[in-house]
Amino acid sequence: MSKIDKENKNRVEQIIRNIREDLKSKAPQRTSDQVEWEKRIINSTDPKFITYGLKVSQIDKIVRSIVNKYDINFEEACEGFKLLMDTHNHDEKMAAISFINRYKRYFNDYIVELYFQTLKNNCDTWAFCDSSMIKILGPYLAKKGNKGLAIETIEKWSKSSHLWVRRASMVIFLKITMVHKDFDTEFLYKLTERQINDSEQYIQKIIGWMLKTCSKYKPKVIFKYLLKNRIRFTRATLRTACEKFPDDLKNKILQN
Repeated sequence: MSKIDKENKNRVEQIIRNIREDLKSKAPQRTSDQVEWEKRIINSTDPKFITYGLKVSQIDKIVRSIVNKYDINFEEACEGFKLLMDTHNHDEKMAAISFINRYKRYFNDYIVELYFQTLKNNCDTWAFCDSSMIKILGPYLAKKGNKGLAIETIEKWSKSSHLWVRRASMVIFLKITMVHKDFDTEFLYKLTERQINDSEQYIQKIIGWMLKTCSKYKPKVIFKYLLKNRIRFTRATLRTACEKFPDDLKNKILQN
């Protein structure tokens, strides 16, 4: 990825300043109870975490109205994305997703490396992790011709020591499964087995979500796998994983 020149960098910085100023100006009035509720739901790992409490639709509208005034390329968009991520503000990080998604027609394989570094260094919530993989990286890796890169990315990320990188690997798999309405059964088993004993709650939660999604397309396969391995999963993971099954099958999986 080539560096942008000083003039273009200044222009990108101005765009990001405009976005930040607009986000702040549109912040709704909230009670202290609402602020605390938002913090509990988002559950950030950043001790300096703050949020304006904007809805995703509001953030998208702000970003769209500003970005539409400019013509910038992918390199410049990546620079803007990094600037928006360099913050403790949740709304600005969510704006980074909306921002980079405006340039998806330019995406190339660098988007994978950009997100890898971002998840390691700047991600502090499940909300940013999941939204990014569902809206940005999952769709890109699900494209025709990207199967090899998708497998390589999921494999590498699933072995990471970073919580949000590991979680992202399974959200990517989940999204690709949703796009193709199919999945590689053996690869799913391998990915699940790699994470099944992970003590992090956000890993256990995504295992359940991933298996539930896969059960829509191969219910017999997932039922058999859950039934066989039910004592190895946490109860919460099992309950999520079998949500799509009829009650009789669900009860077989959840029986003590």
